[in-house]
Amino acid sequence: MNLKEIKRLIAIVEESKLSHFSIESDGTKIEIKKENTTVVTQVAAPQMTTMLPAQAAAPISDPASTPSEPVVDKNLKTITAQMVGTFYSAPNPEADPYVSIGSSIKSGQTICVIEAMKLFNEIEAEFEGTIEKICVNNADPVEYGQDLFIVRVN
Repeated sequence: MNLKEIKRLIAIVEESKLSHFSIESDGTKIEIKKENTTVVTQVAAPQMTTMLPAQAAAPISDPASTPSEPVVDKNLKTITAQMVGTFYSAPNPEADPYVSIGSSIKSGQTICVIEAMKLFNEIEAEFEGTIEKICVNNADPVEYGQDLFIVRVN
């Protein structure tokens, strides 16, 4: 393994939720451990204010002034990256993409590839549906848990 590959491994472990990683290649064993550090942030408590009689008469919540809740479509599910790596929409540069917007997918169907440490990992759909949105571009780096596809489930 060369220094560039080792630095890439370190970056992948730093970006992921992994705390320990080891690999053995060509008789060389590399072990990377990440210490868990907890950051404590203190926030000052807001000061109490006195309400004037004119303010007390005002309604507590005015529906016209409160922002509306975003509409959540219960039929949409997200497929996320299962690892840190590079997203590929097709098996090779000359091939058609596995899926596109509007494609129907079935459980177990390969929908993309994520390359990590020179290994190409096929990502399979875990449910049936129709691709509504592709959240990343071909050859983009992705992080663990990053949204890849928005799917309307059947």
